Amino acid sequence: MATSGLQHVAAMYAGVVAPPLIVGAAAGLSGTDLTFLTGACLFTAGLATFLQTLGVWKIGARLPFVNGVTFAGVAPMTAIIASAKDKSDALPMIFGAVMVAGLLGFLAAPVFCKAVRFFPPVVTGTVITLIGVSLLPVAFGWAQGPDPAAHDYGSTTNLTLAGITLLIVLLLRRFTRGFVKQIAVLLGLIAGTLIAIPFGATDFSPVASADLIGFPTPFHFGAPQFHIAAILSMCVVMVVSMTESTADMLALGEIVERPSDERTIAAGLRADTLGSALSPFFNGFMCSAFAQNIGLVAMTRIRSRFVVAFGGGFLVLMGLCPAAASLIAVVPRPVLGGAGVVLFGSVAASGIQTLVRAGLDKDNNVLIVAVSLAVGIVPITAPDFYHAFPGTARIVLDSGISTGCVTAVLLNLVFNHLGRGRDAQDVTHPMEAGEELASVQ
Repeated sequence: MATSGLQHVAAMYAGVVAPPLIVGAAAGLSGTDLTFLTGACLFTAGLATFLQTLGVWKIGARLPFVNGVTFAGVAPMTAIIASAKDKSDALPMIFGAVMVAGLLGFLAAPVFCKAVRFFPPVVTGTVITLIGVSLLPVAFGWAQGPDPAAHDYGSTTNLTLAGITLLIVLLLRRFTRGFVKQIAVLLGLIAGTLIAIPFGATDFSPVASADLIGFPTPFHFGAPQFHIAAILSMCVVMVVSMTESTADMLALGEIVERPSDERTIAAGLRADTLGSALSPFFNGFMCSAFAQNIGLVAMTRIRSRFVVAFGGGFLVLMGLCPAAASLIAVVPRPVLGGAGVVLFGSVAASGIQTLVRAGLDKDNNVLIVAVSLAVGIVPITAPDFYHAFPGTARIVLDSGISTGCVTAVLLNLVFNHLGRGRDAQDVTHPMEAGEELASVQ
């Protein structure tokens, strides 16, 4: 049970520490505070995993789910940080927004599990793709170095370290099997860090200064602040997160031969949303089920939820040990960048896989994806596109995930739910002529 639980932690560790690293760096946190934030996210991930696997009352799907910080919230949170006049207020604004979004999601869980038909693969696939695409610039920035003002930013040394790390991860994924293949990203981070030592790019001071035992002090970064624009942005993320979790529960239910019914989905969503609402008390972010662990359950055929709960116990212990959390702070940014290309690119690829199942042979779905992706990519390709809008509105508009999700949902309603759309056979691509136009020509 211990080794199987630890394997679940290893498979999701890189994913659970990446969001606090991105958000903490954007907020300008020191190495000590970054270690604290990472430990807090590990701790709250363990608590959320307990809620989901063991369950309390009508809370928890009681399936072998590992919960952790969702990638969907990273881009909106960095947008909130960018909009904050004082960087010290950024994290309290995020925590307040996550608390409200979590509570609203908890209340909406019984209704949402019935309304999931409005979030088909064409919507979820578009959003997941946008999450990966939105995060890739972060990986590219890491690959260049930690400080844009430094003389070695974007140097050949930094880019070489990133490339070597990426190559190691690819080789491990190609030529290994089983457990080693599952933790290829983690092994790539370790190998890249060791290779970076001769180049002087590895700093072990965070480990030396970290305590062996510590507790994530509630509201370490300040009391939560509640701003309507930030709350709206995180509510959109909560909808995305609940949609992903619903799909994950349906998939995992089939794998463990216990199909997820409406009651199971509602209980699972309550665990996700309650875990998210409680997480900010201990300086954590929004939590959601980790899809990569579903693959681990299918591969190992170990279906016990208590094994995953044991993994949650490891996460809690790591969160209570700052020295363990500080290990990720040792990894040089270029090394993180190399691994991030795989990590974030895999998220985008997962979205594309979902889109393949969405029925893109239908012209309506092609248009939904095309316009939603275009709207979602605007903040990435043209960061100042919404510069004339008020600061509160930009918190939402500057998040491609939020705008892309809203666009996809609305277009799906218009094209696939309101009235009868045109038959899929009329036009298979928005740039091709339909039968009516062809006959006129």
